[in-house]
Amino acid sequence: MNVDTVADFLADQRDETPDELQYLIIQFENFWERKLWHQLTDALIEFFANPKSEPQRLKFYKVFILKFADKINQLKLVDLGLKAAATCRDHQERLTFLADLAKKVDNENSQDAYVYALTAVAKVQLQLRNDESVEAARKDLDKAERILDSFDSVETKVHAAFYQVNADYYKAQMDFAAYYRNALLYLACIDLSSITPEERKRRAYDLGIAALVSDSIYNFGELLQHPILAALTGELSWLQDLLRAFNRGDLAAYDVLSGHIDDHPLLSEHDDDIRQKIYLTALTESVFRRPPHQRAMSFSTISADTKVRKNEIEHLVMKALSLGLVRGTIDEVDELVNFTWVQPRVLDMGQIASMSQRLGEWGENVNKLGNWIEATGQDIWAP
Repeated sequence: MNVDTVADFLADQRDETPDELQYLIIQFENFWERKLWHQLTDALIEFFANPKSEPQRLKFYKVFILKFADKINQLKLVDLGLKAAATCRDHQERLTFLADLAKKVDNENSQDAYVYALTAVAKVQLQLRNDESVEAARKDLDKAERILDSFDSVETKVHAAFYQVNADYYKAQMDFAAYYRNALLYLACIDLSSITPEERKRRAYDLGIAALVSDSIYNFGELLQHPILAALTGELSWLQDLLRAFNRGDLAAYDVLSGHIDDHPLLSEHDDDIRQKIYLTALTESVFRRPPHQRAMSFSTISADTKVRKNEIEHLVMKALSLGLVRGTIDEVDELVNFTWVQPRVLDMGQIASMSQRLGEWGENVNKLGNWIEATGQDIWAP
C-alpha cells in the first residue's frame, strides 16, 4: 500500500469514526507520514481501547497496521491484534486470525510476543470445546511454558495471560490442584481492580471449591489471605466460613456448615474425601498447637481432638504421614504417636496469637532456667 492509498483509507475511516475519536485519525495520518512508529502505536492502542472503535478494528488491523507491523513493538502488536480478534464473527474465525498473528511474531527477538499470542490461540481452542482443540491447546500451552521458563524476565501481562488460560484448561479437566495453583499465580500477576466484581466472585468461588475437593491441598492459608476472598459475600459467604473452618481444623464449625456441601453437586460428590480432609487438618492443627516437647500424643488424645474413632486413628496418622503433613513414629503397643515435625502453615490471626503465647511461655522458661543456673552455680563463678 503506498502513501496515497493509506491516506485514502484513513480518510474513508475518518468518515465512519465517531466525533470524539476523529482526532486520533488525524494523528494516525501525521505519524504515518512522519514514520513515527512508537507514537503511531500508542495512538492506535488508545483508539482500540475505546469501545466505539469496535466496528473498525479488524479493518484497521488488516489494511493499515499490517503494513508497518514489523516496525513496532511486537507485544503491542499482539495487544492490537487481540482487540481486533475480539470482533471476529465466531471462534473459528478468531482462531484463524490469532494463529496468523502468532506466526507473524514468532521471531527470535519477539518470543515474549509469540508466547502472548500463542496463549490467546490456546484460549480460543479451549472455547471450541472439542477433544482435538483441547489437545491442541495443551500442546500450545506446554510450548509457551517452555519458552517462558527460558526467559530471565518478561512483562507481567504475558505471565498473567499464560496462567489464566492454563487455569482454564485445568478447570475444564477437573484437575483441581493444578487449577488452584495456576489461578492463584494469575491473580498474583494482575491488579484485582482490573477485573469486574462478577469475575472476582466467580474466581473466588472456583478457587474455594478447588481447594476443598483437591486431594493434595491441605493448607488454605494462601487463599485465605488473598483479597479475592472478600468477594465471597452474601449467599456465598458460607464458602469463606467453610474454608476458614478447614484451615483451623474447626470440626464444630464444619458440622454447622456441612449442609452447604450437600447442596453443591461437586462438593457432595467428594463428601467423603472432604470429611477425611477436615480430620487431617484437625490432626495437623492439634499437633501444631502443642510445643515440640509435648507432641507425644496417645490415640485417645488424637481421637478427642479429631472426633475420629479410636480404632481408626492409626489409619488417619498413616495417611497424614504419607501426605507429608506430619513426621513421626507410631507405637502400636502403647497406642502412642511421637510427632517430630508438622508441615509449615500460613497462619490466621488466631493461630498467630497462639504462637505468640507459646513464644511468651518459651521466654519464661528460658528466664527460669537462667535463674536456676545463676542460683545453683554461684560457688563456681563467684569471685
